[in-house]
Amino acid sequence: MSHSSSRVAAVALAFLSLVAAVLAKAADPPSCRAVRISDVGWTDVTSTSALFSALVRQLGYESQVTVLSIPVTFTSMKNKDIDVFLGNWMPTMEADRKPYLEDHSIDVIGVNLTGAKFTLAVPAYTYAAGLRTFDDIQRFAPQLNGSIYGIEPGNDGNRLILGMIKQNQFNLGGFRLVESSEQGMLAEVERAIRNRQPVVFLGWDPHPMNMRFDMRYLAGGDAVFGPNFGGATIYTDVRAGYAQECPNLGRLLKNLKFALTGESQMMDAILNKHQQPEAAARAWLKANPQAVSAWLEGVTTFDGRPALAALRNRGESSSGTDFEQWMSNHKIPIGNAVADLIEYVKTHGRSLFDGVSAVIRGSVDGLTAALRIIPSPILIVAVGLLAWFLRRSVALAIFVVAALIFIINQGYWQATLETLSLVMVAAFFSAAFGIPLGIAAAHSPKLYAAMRPVLDLMQTLPTFVYLIPTLVLFGLGVVPGLISTVIFALPAPIRLTHLGISSVPKALLEAGEAFGATRAQMLWKVELPSAAPTIVAGITQCIMLSLSMVVIAALVGAGGLGVPVVRALNTVQVGMGFEAGFVIVLLAIILDRISRPAEKNAAS
Repeated sequence: MSHSSSRVAAVALAFLSLVAAVLAKAADPPSCRAVRISDVGWTDVTSTSALFSALVRQLGYESQVTVLSIPVTFTSMKNKDIDVFLGNWMPTMEADRKPYLEDHSIDVIGVNLTGAKFTLAVPAYTYAAGLRTFDDIQRFAPQLNGSIYGIEPGNDGNRLILGMIKQNQFNLGGFRLVESSEQGMLAEVERAIRNRQPVVFLGWDPHPMNMRFDMRYLAGGDAVFGPNFGGATIYTDVRAGYAQECPNLGRLLKNLKFALTGESQMMDAILNKHQQPEAAARAWLKANPQAVSAWLEGVTTFDGRPALAALRNRGESSSGTDFEQWMSNHKIPIGNAVADLIEYVKTHGRSLFDGVSAVIRGSVDGLTAALRIIPSPILIVAVGLLAWFLRRSVALAIFVVAALIFIINQGYWQATLETLSLVMVAAFFSAAFGIPLGIAAAHSPKLYAAMRPVLDLMQTLPTFVYLIPTLVLFGLGVVPGLISTVIFALPAPIRLTHLGISSVPKALLEAGEAFGATRAQMLWKVELPSAAPTIVAGITQCIMLSLSMVVIAALVGAGGLGVPVVRALNTVQVGMGFEAGFVIVLLAIILDRISRPAEKNAAS
């Protein structure tokens, strides 16, 4: 009996040893299967994030890449909503990272790239003209229109430039920072180079811009961006304890070292060959087995097999994946066709676009300048009197005056004037085009039937989609913002004008015809007076829709109240976001109460 028990005990021990060996070999616990990665929207970080994402997918993990700003990334890692961040540029992100290191909410795995740089740059012809250092920027202020071009609001590089301007370093206190996005900035640089105009912008390496443009980095900015032209080291950060919870992924992250050449290849595939990041990453991993081998040293798949051997023997496991990959590899080139069309239009319609830009920019800038000339107390009283004159409401006039004083108190007066100018010009152009089109559509059912799907598309298509071509064609600033605003707001006056004209009572039309009214007389003396309340409602709605686009316009450098909103979003500043949002609400109420039809006001 004892001999049998010994055999059973030996078998059990052997089984437990085997289980222990398998568990020891297993990669990570099930909680580590989903890997959450932050991408701050820079193409280099997009590239490294895509490479890591594609690699862990091949190892049997599930990855999710989320586009977040730098401050939101660190906050999300502290809240355990993000696991991995591969784009910690140092020392420029020192202020962003420091609080999270001090409260031990993030861990630094190590360096993943060296030899990078990050500072202000200019085209080679501007450098040759004498703009070679930070001290030279002020001498070129008129040619530069007092502007420096950065990337997305809230970015650490933008923050350094804003601090430099605020502190009047290098006598740049009168300059302004144009914030948009990486690609928005590069589009503006391309326009400037095409016209051989001076431009100062935020540059860094690795990035295809260094091959795309003949550019030079400015010296003398060590106090702002650091020595060696903002020489940078890029670190891998994870949420606190992640490497211990998921040791296999921790080993992979420690092994993950990138090279300037490799990142440039990835970015070229994304930017110039228009490949999706995941597709570009898979192709790069396949073409660079030596780099992959170094990354996978000591790493296993999620189910515990040696990673390198598993990848070499790996085949796609599902026909669905085969089908999806085949389809994506043979996709209809709609995007490339549109890109080629935009490039052709941009090349051959430069004079037209420059003329349109001059008219729009002149209108908005001129109106903004006119509003700024008027002393704020006089302008506030004038708007209050206008509200009383239009509505005969003392309460409304008092509210308008109080709201405008509050806006000044919160420090958003200049931004409010910029937004008001943008809204007024956008509403003017929308009404100028929309009302005649609405009248024509009311008189021609076939025309309206043809216009209806276009109007539906204008309001349902995401605004960012048509913001992209307008940005490419017109550059950064108020022009693409206003054009996108007009496209979004134009259907309102068209539809309501059409409704108003179509709803004119037949008795009025018959009376006009009986008195021998001409077609023009019918329009001006019968149809338009009868449809006026509905048309005014369309204009009011147009104004509200234009105001709703203020944040979108800020993303392409239009300025105004959208800038603090976007900056607050990207830097997780709740107070600033609420202040700017509340000011937008007050402005919306003022415009709505002043412009709404009298009948609606009386009814309310």
